[in-house]
Amino acid sequence: MKILLVHNFYGSAAPSGENQVFQAEKEMLLSRGHDLETFTRHSDELRGRGVAGLVLGALSALWNPWTAREISRVVDRFRPDIVHVHNTFPLISPSIFRAIGSRAARVLTLHNYRLFCPAAIPMRAGRVCTECLDRHTVRPAVVHGCYRNSRLATLPLAVCVALHRLLGTWHRQVDAFIALTEFQRERMVAAGLPARCVHVKPNFFPGSPAVIPWGDRRPCVVFVGRLTAEKGVRTLVQAWLQWGTEAPELRLIGDGGLRSALERIAASQPPVPVRFLGQLAAEAARAEIARARMLILPSQCFEGFPMVVGEAFAFGTPAAVSNIGPLPTIVRHGVNGIVFEPADPDSLLRQVRRFWDRPGSLESLGKGACNEFETKYTSEKNYDELMAIYRQAISASRGNSGK
Repeated sequence: MKILLVHNFYGSAAPSGENQVFQAEKEMLLSRGHDLETFTRHSDELRGRGVAGLVLGALSALWNPWTAREISRVVDRFRPDIVHVHNTFPLISPSIFRAIGSRAARVLTLHNYRLFCPAAIPMRAGRVCTECLDRHTVRPAVVHGCYRNSRLATLPLAVCVALHRLLGTWHRQVDAFIALTEFQRERMVAAGLPARCVHVKPNFFPGSPAVIPWGDRRPCVVFVGRLTAEKGVRTLVQAWLQWGTEAPELRLIGDGGLRSALERIAASQPPVPVRFLGQLAAEAARAEIARARMLILPSQCFEGFPMVVGEAFAFGTPAAVSNIGPLPTIVRHGVNGIVFEPADPDSLLRQVRRFWDRPGSLESLGKGACNEFETKYTSEKNYDELMAIYRQAISASRGNSGK
């Protein structure tokens, strides 16, 4: 196939799972001989431009005619079978779908809930909030200032959601959507996407990494992600403080707004083994996951499909996750990991200790994680799933163009 991949990279200061998925799928398609081009923009283009950058970002997210013209020229020249879009926010905008028209099949991966939730993550005041999805209106987001806690910042994103609902962009201008889980598919269909066009394909981990034998692993637990409220890291640190000095070392990889506060909390107690490693390169972070005896993801929001869980499974490291959104369908309690209640340090501590204190139980979960990876999350299986979606998108595009 001739495939045009489209992506707006998020800022380089904070690693993004969406960026990783884009790169991984690009390499997967190239390795299998497809004729591939990319069309990308970078949010870093807005950095250092002050108010002008904020205004440009807000207007571009709504409708960017310049990008639409650029991609139209690329489509005319390259003549792709598929245009696969990963992220249009903030500089590309959904205007590209109308610009592409029926000249190629149009596919959009749903890395988050931004089509109907101006904040992209359905969460407000530390709790899951699905008002905009359930009520088919952006009024709640504007009233509460859900994006960056600002009504002014939320307004252009809310207008974008409302505009593309009104124009029927998601019903008329996209041939296939890729949801990362069945949970997300059901939510997005209920919010307004056409069910016949929404397919499920999870993220994957490329290659078949060597699994470190259990006896050679560190007796530690790792967290990899942003140190922010929606990731549940405060709950995680509180649970470790309750565990006390007998707890295994908790290694926190990543950065974010809560880091300083969490470091103070951890330091104010008797010496509890909590270590903040900061932002690490991707390979270094994966090495930490591979050597650990557990990955923990205490999210308090709806995740898409966390890359770190797929990585943990690939390395035979069991994952402990909160019982929210799609996580308990990805991680099966007692089979390939552990599930606990979100925002509940007592539940987190009780469930993790239950397995940690039983000789052999974590190793058994690790074997379950390996089996899950081999069954569901290899690049070979993911490629077959992606090709099936592409074929359906091409068929849908031809059917729509003939109407």
